[in-house]
Amino acid sequence: MRFLSIALAALIGTLGFISFSASAADAATKTVAALYKDKATLVGKTISAQGKVVKVNNGIMGRNFVHVQDGTGDAKAGTNNLVVTSNQTAAVGDQVTISGLVVINKDFGSGYSYPLLIEEATVTVKK
Repeated sequence: MRFLSIALAALIGTLGFISFSASAADAATKTVAALYKDKATLVGKTISAQGKVVKVNNGIMGRNFVHVQDGTGDAKAGTNNLVVTSNQTAAVGDQVTISGLVVINKDFGSGYSYPLLIEEATVTVKK
C-alpha cells in the first residue's frame, strides 16, 4: 500500500510539472519589438514581456493602463511602447514583468485606439 501511495504522489507531481511547463511555454517572454512584429499571430494568446514602466494611467474605464518599454522597437513607428491593461499597477521607473492576453486594433473611442494591447495582465515589479 505504501508503494502505491508513493507512486500516486510521484504521478501527481509529474502531471503538475507537465501542466506548469506547458503554461510557461505558452507565455514565452517576448521583446516589445517582437510583439509588434508578430502581433497578428499572437492574437488571443497569453504572452510575457519585461521592461521599464514609462507611463501609468490608473482607474481609467475600471482598469489601469501601464506603458512598458524595453529598448526595442522604433519610436518613430510607435512600436517601442507596450500598453498593458491590468487591475494591478506599477510606478514610473519600475522594472516589471507583465503577462497578459494579446489584442490588436482595440478602439475605446474618443481617439484612444491601440494597434497592440495586452489586456487582463499581471504586473510584477522586480525588486
